[in-house]
Amino acid sequence: MRKLFPDYLLITLKGLAMGAADVVPGVSGGTIAFISGIYQELIDSINNVNVSVLKTLKKDGFKTAWKQVNGNFLLALLTGIGISILTFSKVITHLLETQPLLVWSFFFGLIIASICLIWKEINRWNFIEILFLLIGIVISYYITIARPVSSPDSYWYLFLSGFIAIIAMILPGISGAFILLLMGSYETVIGTINSFREGLTTANSDILMQALLKLGIFALGCIIGLKSFSKVLHWMFENHKNKTLTLLVGFMIGSLNKVWPWKEVVETRINSHGEVVPYIDKSILPQNFNGEPKIALVILLTILGFFLIFGLEKLASKLGKN
Repeated sequence: MRKLFPDYLLITLKGLAMGAADVVPGVSGGTIAFISGIYQELIDSINNVNVSVLKTLKKDGFKTAWKQVNGNFLLALLTGIGISILTFSKVITHLLETQPLLVWSFFFGLIIASICLIWKEINRWNFIEILFLLIGIVISYYITIARPVSSPDSYWYLFLSGFIAIIAMILPGISGAFILLLMGSYETVIGTINSFREGLTTANSDILMQALLKLGIFALGCIIGLKSFSKVLHWMFENHKNKTLTLLVGFMIGSLNKVWPWKEVVETRINSHGEVVPYIDKSILPQNFNGEPKIALVILLTILGFFLIFGLEKLASKLGKN
């Protein structure tokens, strides 16, 4: 039985980490949920939000219905995710522009540690498990090298982007933000989030309402996609947990190509502000990097990211025993 503090505070902090990961192309919020010990509960809670909740609400009241959907957990987690996205969307994009080597090396360490932790959960290996691992690696790696497309300026495409991206966001190893980048919607979504924050801070109703409309359409796509796919994930974990874990490990291994720190830009584009920004890049060795490779700092931050995940896992284990 959880108590309000510090248990739900910790869940909110995990939500903060998930939100920060979700705005970075290449890192999955689902990965953070998995390694922090709340992934299964998240999927189960989402799956419990269905039509039967309305019947429970009518028959037994709000308190029973709230308990049925694990409302305290979802509220604490979504609060953390929301705060993080609004707070860190500008910070993380700025860091990716100014200190990409250090940011990507930190996330590289996070994902390596996550692979190790999930690998320990796999209780057997046979031909089918190995096949699922390879399928995950191939799919995820292909996503990291796929060519982004330009987004048509329409609400239906924003809805579709939310529908597809949320599926990736709850899958460890596949970045929803990177899916948005591939679909050409990343800049639009991040820009809308920044506009929403600007509208709130400046009390500009025009900016706020326009941002709310776009975010609402995107969120509707997310909700429908999340609800649809959560049933699939719930069934997979209930009936084929070992195969599901091997597939997720494959996704994570394949995604390492995207978060490899040293990159070479092979094509650029002009963003909405008229700035030249990287469009397509490829992973290279540090000695081939155009600039200071900062090898010592990269290794240090990779190790820091690695041990941060193990620290979170140990903390979650201790709290779970209390």
